Parts: sequence; C-alpha cells; structure tokens
Amino acid sequence: MTNQQEQSHALLAGVVVVSLAINLPGPLTAARLSKLGAQVTTVLPPSGDPLQLYQPEWFADLHAGHDLVTLDLKSTDGISELDALLAQADLLITSSRPSSLARLGLDPDGISNKHPRLCQLAIVGESGVKAENPGHDLTYQAINALVIPPAMPITLIADMAGSERATQIALAALLHRERTGEATHQQVALADVTYDMAEPNRRGLTKPGGGLGGGLGLYGIYETKEGWIALAAIEPHFAQRIMSELNIDASAEAFAKVFSTKTAIQWEHWAKERDIPLVVVSQ
Repeated sequence: MTNQQEQSHALLAGVVVVSLAINLPGPLTAARLSKLGAQVTTVLPPSGDPLQLYQPEWFADLHAGHDLVTLDLKSTDGISELDALLAQADLLITSSRPSSLARLGLDPDGISNKHPRLCQLAIVGESGVKAENPGHDLTYQAINALVIPPAMPITLIADMAGSERATQIALAALLHRERTGEATHQQVALADVTYDMAEPNRRGLTKPGGGLGGGLGLYGIYETKEGWIALAAIEPHFAQRIMSELNIDASAEAFAKVFSTKTAIQWEHWAKERDIPLVVVSQ
C-alpha cells in the first residue's frame, strides 16, 4: 500500500457504519466507505444477499474487512440486536422500500427518536412517492433511453453510479453532523442518478451521429487489419498532431482507410510514441 493509499484509508477512521443494504448499490457504497477507513457492519437477512448467488467472489470482495451479522429483523431479538449496533454507529445504510422498513419499525422518524446522532442513508429505486415502485438497474436504464433492444446493457450504470452518489451524500451527511450536530435522513434514488448519467444522450452528444456518437472522425471506433481501436483525439493539439502524422483530413472515411493498413496493437504502439489518445479495444 502506498503512502497516499494509507492516508486515504485513514480518512474515516473512527466512523462506524451499519448497512442493511443487499444486492449491489448499498454494499458497494459500504465498501467505498470501508476503503476510506470506516468500520462497517453488514447485517444480512436470514435469506442472505442475492449477490452471493449471482457473484459470490464479488460479494466477498465487497465485504472484505466488514463484520457480517445475520439477523431476523422480523423478530424482537433481531431488532434488539440491531438497536445495539445502531447505538454505536454514525451512519445507517438501507436499500429497502420505505413501506418494508416501516413494517419493521425502521422508519426514519422512529430510528431518529431512538438514535438522534445516527445519520441515515436510504438507497431507493425512485424518489418521493415513487420509492415504492419495484425496479432494478435494467428498468432504470430502460426508462432513460440507455437500452438499445434487444441488447442487454454491458454495465450496471444505475447501481455503480448510484453507489458513487450514495457515498458522496453519506460523506456530506457526516460532515453536516460534525458541523451542526444534526443527524439527517438522506435518500438517493437510482432512477434519478441514471437520469443524470443519460444527460449526454439527451443532449444529442452521444446519440448515433452525434459529436461523440460517431459523428466526428477524431472520436470513434475503427476496425484495423487485426482488431479494433478507439480514437479520442478531440482536443485541437491531438487532432492536429494525428492528421499531420497521417497526412489525412478529419473525416471518418479517411481514418477508416488508413487504420485498416496495420493491426490494432501496431496502431496503439504508434500512438503511444506520439502522445495520441488511441488504444486497442478490449474484447
């Protein structure tokens, strides 16, 4: 571990986090906070976390260094054990629908009354009254025009970006409490985060034919003699350099023709020598 990594790992030393969140966004948020030095206890239901079935290795990685506790929160003993954990905690992370938490007596007001210094972070699907709507990453991408049927998304934008947003809000809530003494209840809606992530597409920037969607020869994906490359030479100095080196104009047709003469690896080496942002597309 480098000195910088050691310093980052100590930023939240002394902060205690309890997470009731399963699946991906919540555990990923807890993992981020843990890497910053927070002490994390993850409370699992008796049925476990679905991620343990889908991706056991990732589940293990996300919970490395955490205390894993299984509690039946539908029982009096389970709630009592959770209360004992929350009494020592700075932050609670949940990812259940509000009605589900309310049935367990874990509504925000009820928790605040018992634990007035506890910051609360609720990761939900949609904001406001829509927080009760069922959904997951695929549905949030679909409603924000990030899915091109019939292909499935190649990454989990809602979950991954949602965890980053949740981490940011958690840190802000903890800072606010330190400055004012007030612990708050914050909500992060995955659908809202996905809406924000889709902004380049709504603006037309990444739509097919848009400036960063294949409309610029200097920013695109090209087939080579063997393999594919990605070129991102949109800054003027990069653009001038590559056009000068290749003696071509900025059209996609010109780039496609010249790139077909060598392999992807050869072009990557060529670009590295000339400080041009061009890489082999990983398959």
